[in-house]
Amino acid sequence: MRFVTGDGWNTGGTRRAERVGARGGRSSLVASPAVAAPVRSVSRGRVIAAEPQPIFDVLADPRKHPIIDGSDSVKRAIRGPARLSLGAHFGMAMRIGMPYVIRNTVMVFEEGRRIGWWHLGHNLWLYELFAVPSGTRVVETFDWSKGRFGNIVEVTRFETRNAQAMERTLERLDRLVVTGSAD
Repeated sequence: MRFVTGDGWNTGGTRRAERVGARGGRSSLVASPAVAAPVRSVSRGRVIAAEPQPIFDVLADPRKHPIIDGSDSVKRAIRGPARLSLGAHFGMAMRIGMPYVIRNTVMVFEEGRRIGWWHLGHNLWLYELFAVPSGTRVVETFDWSKGRFGNIVEVTRFETRNAQAMERTLERLDRLVVTGSAD
């Protein structure tokens, strides 16, 4: 498991070695240029009329996740810290069809700027905050590029449902931060 604090998540591409013929019939191993991996993420963004820190404070509090969740699948925080940090584990009661519990690990954490977590399947939910003149641009990304079950995400078109849910999440986050209520 690798914890990321900078821009190391989903940098794309891999390096591989190839055998190529050399003079005298000998062959040697050389590294080929990076080969871009297929895009396996979906993002949505919204400008919220607030400074980055209050927005980040909501995202770093797992007890607030059910309030802003646009998929209506996050039901309640059941274990973990009140404030997330790099490497923190937190559990959520969920429901998609039937109830279940998911354990997440914070994989990306830059105070006031970026926070992201994944579960056993290694799909990453990432929030990035950018100060803009009218407030903060918040970008939510669902990234299954390192996921253990990426093909299932694509076959079930889960990324499409996630994109729609992310738009609702960002709307609720906006209302909560600006008005104090997500309703």
